This record gives sequence, C-alpha cells and structure tokens, in this order.
Amino acid sequence: MDIAFGDQDYPDIRQGVRALCAGFDGAYWRACDRERAYPADFVRALTQAGYLAAVIPEDYGGSGLPLAAACAILEEIHASGGNAAAAHAQMYTMGTLLRHGSARQKEAYLPQIARGELRLQAFGVTEPTSGSDTLDLSTMATRDGEGYRVNGQKVWTSRAEYSDLMILLARTTPKDAVAKRGQGLSVFLVDLRGAVGKGVTIRPIRTLLNHSTTEVFFEDLYVPRDALIGEEGEGFRYILDGMNAERILIASECLGDGRWFVTRARDYASERQVFGKAIGANQGVQFPLAKAYAQLRAAMGMVREAAAKFDAGEACGPEANMAKLLAAEASWAAAEVCLQTHGGYGFAEEYDVERKFRETRLYQVAPISTNLILAYLGQQVLGLPKSY
Repeated sequence: MDIAFGDQDYPDIRQGVRALCAGFDGAYWRACDRERAYPADFVRALTQAGYLAAVIPEDYGGSGLPLAAACAILEEIHASGGNAAAAHAQMYTMGTLLRHGSARQKEAYLPQIARGELRLQAFGVTEPTSGSDTLDLSTMATRDGEGYRVNGQKVWTSRAEYSDLMILLARTTPKDAVAKRGQGLSVFLVDLRGAVGKGVTIRPIRTLLNHSTTEVFFEDLYVPRDALIGEEGEGFRYILDGMNAERILIASECLGDGRWFVTRARDYASERQVFGKAIGANQGVQFPLAKAYAQLRAAMGMVREAAAKFDAGEACGPEANMAKLLAAEASWAAAEVCLQTHGGYGFAEEYDVERKFRETRLYQVAPISTNLILAYLGQQVLGLPKSY
C-alpha cells in the first residue's frame, strides 16, 4: 500500500524526477558516500533534464517555474533515496541573482547556467569567526580602480570545487564605520574560473557525510565593478532572499528524507517477523512511526505556505524559518524511528538507513541551527526580550 503524504503539487514534475532517480539507486549513492565523491553523473542528468534550470526565466533558457516547483524537485530526489545537496545551490542562489542582479548579469550568465555550461553552486557567506552572525563577517572588498580587491576567508562553502561562479557576501565598509550592523555589506557574483591559485584557495573539509564542503581563502582577488549585484552596501538585504529560498528548499529536502524514512520503516516493520509476528504489530514499533508520519504531514503544510509567500514576493522570513525548523525536526524524528525499527540492520551500509541518517542530521545545524531559528521566532515574531 502506498502511504498518503497529502496532495502533491506538480505531479508531472514529480513523476519525471522519480523516473530519473530510478537510474541512480542505493548502490550509486553508497559508492559516492564511501569515496566522498561528487555525484557528477547525477548532477549531469539533472542538468540535461532541465531540472536545475527550473526557476530560471524562460527568456534566459530556463523553465520559468516558481520556487514551489523547485521544492517538488528536491523533495522527490530525497524521497527516492538520493541527495540533492550536490546541486541545490543552483536553485536557492537565484533568490539573490534573479531578484537583484542586473540585466547584463542575467544575460551574461543565466543562459549558460540553464544549458549546463556554467555552474552556480557556491554561496560564500559563513566565516570561521562569525559563524551564524552574518552581520559580523569581516571579509573585505576594497575599491581598487574600476573594481575591488577581496581579502578574507569563508568556511562551509559547499561545492566551491565544482562551481564556476559564487555568490559572495563581503564587507565594503568597515564595521566601525556603519551606523547599523546591516549596512556596508555587498554581494558579488564572482567568476571562479581561473581564480584558483590566483587569489582564491579552496581547501576541502572532510565531514560526517559526503557534502563536498570547503573553506575558501581570498588574497587580493580582483573582482570587476560589474560583478557587484545591486547597490554597494545593500547586500545583506539582497542575500536574505537567497537565505529564505535556501531554508524553504532545504525544508523540502527534509520532507523527502522524512518520506523515505517513514516508507522504509513501514515496509520493514510489515515484513520483519520476530516471535512469530510482524514487528509492526507491536505498539512500541507502530506508535513512534505513526507519530513521525503525523509530524511530517504537519511540516508539509508549513513548507507549502512558505514557498507560496516567497513566490508571491511577500516577506516570508518567519515562514521560511518555521518551514526549515519543522521539516528538519520531522525528518530527524523519522530517521530515529527508521533506524530503531531496523535494529542492527539499520547500521548496515547496504540498507542505506545509516547514510540517510547522517545526511538528514545535518539539517539540525545547517544552513541555520534550529536553536537560532527559535531565538529568531521568540524575539522577532513573538516580541520577547533578546536572549543570551
């Protein structure tokens, strides 16, 4: 019996993604995970099928679909047992580029991105000393003639090794020279081609899961003036659109993970016989799984609401953050239940549970910690005093 996960939007897109993912089974993802390899064949297939150009306007060679369609794509990838983290930045970086980039920037880059000739996979925001306190970042872009010289360091910049372009947030006015913390930050569309070894150094970070993440060092990297997105000093406002899109899209990946875990656990609990009966007949197995399913269904509603507000051009900070919080919590609860249901077999590589378990655990921390979301909701939405 198929599990009902509510009305599914974009059914044709979802069916197409499932068909594509059928060609990349658990053995493929286990091999990538084991070798810490970038899933290049999978990303190539997504690109050729047009899915990574879903939100690029038709005038630039994309499909011109809303963020909600991108959510459907990523959700189905994860529900099929895959991991879209190797390619999802190409969707959420559009929140900044499409809304705030110049006509020249869009004309120069979007058609090539849509055709798969250029990759926009890197989002350079987080720094070692500032972490989630984005307004405290210190990477500087200093005026140099007709352009800028960039000096500083980013960390947890995933896919930098596999990206031709990077959305970079840097300071163009020193911290002590601005009236408000949100001022003096600017966004650049940096061309990484030819920059490695000539102002850019990329160092991979090996982690608990296969995420292709890195730290990036900038040393007198020259960036032309026309790489600036929007107005100088207004970058934090621009980057928020990318961050909201990122939260909503990653929440969709969590939904996909949750669906995979619930389905796998249900199937295993229905088939596995212990003491003469299916283990799913035991309430100790059945009730946690039912609760995880209910949590997942509830999170789906919040993700859909957040995507709808984003696509309508409305302010959606609270909704994007709540979507990320609830979906990440739901996927982690489902992961715990799935692993517990499988018992010892959940730790066996061939079942894929331990791989997906590690992958979905990331979203309790990235791209923003669940605790920081709670602090944001408490202070900015509920109006409570600032917490310490």
